[in-house]
Amino acid sequence: MSDAPVQTQAGLEAQPPMPVRRLHNFTYCPRLFYFQWVENIFQENADTVAGSHVHRNVDAPSRFEDAKELGLPEGAKLRSLRLESETLGLIGVVDIVEGGPDGAEVIDYKKGSARRDSEGERVAKEPDAIQVAAHALLLREQGVNAVRGAIYYAADKRRVPVELTEELFSKVRQAITEARAVAASGKCPPPLKNDPRCLYCSAYPICLPNESHWWAHARHETKPDPQLHFGFAAPSEDALRDRILEAIEFAAETTGKEPPTLQPPRPDRDDGEVLVVQTAGAQVGQRGEEITVSVKGEVQRKMPGQQVRAIYLYGAVQLTAQAAETCLDLGIDVAYFSPAGRFIGLLRGLPASGVDARRGQYRLFELPGVRLQLAREVIRAKIHNQRVMLMRNGEVPERVLDLMTHFRDATESVRDLTELLGVEGSAAALYFEQFDSMLKRREDWKFDWRGRNRRPPRDPVNALLSLGYSMLAKELTGVSHAVGLDPFLGFMHQPRYGRPALALDLMEEFRPLVADSVAISLVNRGELGPEDFIRSASGTFLNDRGRKVFWEAWFRRLDTEVSHPEFAYKMAYRRMLEVQARQLWRFVRGEAVGYHGFTTR
Repeated sequence: MSDAPVQTQAGLEAQPPMPVRRLHNFTYCPRLFYFQWVENIFQENADTVAGSHVHRNVDAPSRFEDAKELGLPEGAKLRSLRLESETLGLIGVVDIVEGGPDGAEVIDYKKGSARRDSEGERVAKEPDAIQVAAHALLLREQGVNAVRGAIYYAADKRRVPVELTEELFSKVRQAITEARAVAASGKCPPPLKNDPRCLYCSAYPICLPNESHWWAHARHETKPDPQLHFGFAAPSEDALRDRILEAIEFAAETTGKEPPTLQPPRPDRDDGEVLVVQTAGAQVGQRGEEITVSVKGEVQRKMPGQQVRAIYLYGAVQLTAQAAETCLDLGIDVAYFSPAGRFIGLLRGLPASGVDARRGQYRLFELPGVRLQLAREVIRAKIHNQRVMLMRNGEVPERVLDLMTHFRDATESVRDLTELLGVEGSAAALYFEQFDSMLKRREDWKFDWRGRNRRPPRDPVNALLSLGYSMLAKELTGVSHAVGLDPFLGFMHQPRYGRPALALDLMEEFRPLVADSVAISLVNRGELGPEDFIRSASGTFLNDRGRKVFWEAWFRRLDTEVSHPEFAYKMAYRRMLEVQARQLWRFVRGEAVGYHGFTTR
């Protein structure tokens, strides 16, 4: 279960004991503390993995009889000692406690290096000192006289002493009080601004501090009219309106008008492999630390679990219970597809808590003004990107490009979703009317393009488009789930028929640039031919070889780097999907004034 605090209906916090590691987070950055304790959102990175490696020698708990319970005579040592105090409201695990002639010494292990003072001497970092002192207070609650503290910094390969003074203990108690107040407030603290701590923070890909400042005020010179932009008509919406306006005011005070120079966020496991299994009757299993693929009992492939980012199961493929448990433990997504390529579902661990985001999503998406605002921007971006695709790859009359510009700009003045969908439909009809201009004529393949068709697709090009859109829906369902949004409640598509409505909303702007681009490249490069498709009364689909070629092109496209339209840095399309979802996540949390669709030139 989550160790996040729970707010009662009476508005009082029934907070559980706070882990000492979260007190360390609070001292480092209150926003990090809020993410990890209150919302139970945690992101691994290279530093956290390395930190776990440093702790491997002290994580095995000692048996009490080894040190005569907690008497700790001189020379005795306890590892991984778990302690709790109702008085302090803390719970923690002390790495090492050593008995000495005049009392005990508390030792914590850290991955990095100590800081240096003005005289060049190594001293403990403040969050680390706070953590050691908190552990010392926990020991004193148990009757152990903790008189000394130290941090073992693995990078320096040495202990740095921490003087346990009353002043330090006072800081610990003050930090506990302040941290609990932040948790009880229900308001996520603002991000740090241009702070070097952000570069080493595991939550950086979630927090995106500089981007958050920019999203909080971008394209808004003045406060928006609540009735026009957010649809707040009922008095019950006042609190939510005030929260959003506060975010705008904060951003206006803390940011300039130009987006900052930023480095793209690179979450952990970004370079892991995707294992695709499409052989009927195959079985995905687990042996030791490896994921295996077997056919008729013979292992055909095996990969270290740590190197796998996702597994795609295509058709009648089995996943053993042991492999499922390993995938859940390692955070490996398992996606299921029908033999024809339809996305069926996703196996993954518990989502990020995302309480603030989900509450905001459920509330905001009931407001017609908010839904229209978001849908306008998504469709504007989609039509813009369709126009870009025609300019890049097709030979179309200038009047077509002018019409696409007209449709794109018309999205800003539509009065309701019905009118918006009419504009979107007109643009889509024109786009697919000109789609064959982006396909090269081939001697070996007289493909017949007569416009968009589906359910089922009746020709090879439409089969590629349908599979691409299914894959995009899968990707964004997983992303929405991962960032703490509900993928089944959208602002434009209706939450009906078991569809991941929010994923379908978010994928609109990426349809041309990802799915359409993959289909066009497969045809124009000659990577697929008529022999790679199966035509039947139930539709046209790729065969085994065709699917393998499609997967290669799909992953190639997701790994293609593209410039962010506002921040200028480059990142892969796969990561851009998450950045866009994170931007919407901020909007529903009240940290951004709007959503800006992804566009390219």
